[in-house]
Amino acid sequence: MNEALLRSLTPSVLGILVRRGADFAAAEDAVQDALLEAVRVWPADPPRDAKGWLVTVAWRRFLDATRSDAARRRREDLLDEEPAPGPAPAVDDTLQLYFLCAHPSLTPASAVALTLRAVGGLTTRQIARAYLVPEATMAQRISRAKRTVSGVRFDRPGDVATVLRVLYLVFNEGYSGDVDLAAEAIRLTRQLAASIDHPEVAGLLALMLLHHARRATRTAPDGSLVPLAEQARSRWDTAAIAEGVGILQAALARDRLGEFQAQAAVAALHADAPTAEETDWVQIVEWYDELVRLTDSPVVRLNRAVAVGEADGPRAGLAALAELDGSLPRHTAAAAYLHERDGDPVTAARLYAEAARHAPSVAERDYLIRQAARINTGR
Repeated sequence: MNEALLRSLTPSVLGILVRRGADFAAAEDAVQDALLEAVRVWPADPPRDAKGWLVTVAWRRFLDATRSDAARRRREDLLDEEPAPGPAPAVDDTLQLYFLCAHPSLTPASAVALTLRAVGGLTTRQIARAYLVPEATMAQRISRAKRTVSGVRFDRPGDVATVLRVLYLVFNEGYSGDVDLAAEAIRLTRQLAASIDHPEVAGLLALMLLHHARRATRTAPDGSLVPLAEQARSRWDTAAIAEGVGILQAALARDRLGEFQAQAAVAALHADAPTAEETDWVQIVEWYDELVRLTDSPVVRLNRAVAVGEADGPRAGLAALAELDGSLPRHTAAAAYLHERDGDPVTAARLYAEAARHAPSVAERDYLIRQAARINTGR
């Protein structure tokens, strides 16, 4: 079973059903049913036209779900509207669906969550982790969003800012999570940049390219994490870095700073440093100050505290970290790193072990355990 093929076809199939008149929530349920049927049937009897097969099955599921015994005659009429098997139009509706999910009737947070679930292919757990909320809370938010849009017409697309937030989170999950969606997020952001002259669209594209440029060096052959300071910079994709820096410089020149441009500036400073020791941490702190001003995000403040520890010494970093909520994800890991740099291995080892118990991924957990073991064995 080719799960990647199913995932890539889902947005287009969903778009076809919506254009044929299905409301979004019902169309999503029908497509999910069709995907389950594909998992059951395809291994023994793969179709010649996968997309056409999914459209046909999903449309049938939608029709079945909307009929009732009281409307039997109407049900027979609707059967004539069923699409015939065969090749489906080769139209990429993904970006359009992103805008449709960002419907004005939804709050930006709900629109992002709905799009990530319905179009981006992320699980509720992955979305909840991105938002730093419990999975049950996110499930309720997505359900409410579905109910809100179930009776509306999708003729009023949402704004660019919401779509950018979705693309950013999809890239982050694809870059560091269980599903590889990073390349798809870059592709869609390129499409958006080609159609909209907006500095934050350019900033997001630059940010993605600069992060993606070092993807091959982020993990060792055994899958273990490689921290930025230890990555083989000679293996970074210099073409992607050059493209990202060029896009960023053009965006910054327009003097309409936004959070994605500021994040890209931080990534560019890391990419520009020949070695970890030559990183311009002072300027990185300045960019984090801009990000705090723009977003007031606790995650940004955490990253700023680590950067302060590099620029002004670990005690300054620990002082900045002490101002933040200790339950913030990766707070304990950051504290462990700064305590180790401050010459306190006992506290560092204890905090690394504690951080490992709450790590968001197996790879990160294993890395933190290795750090604690390294200190405890004196290596």
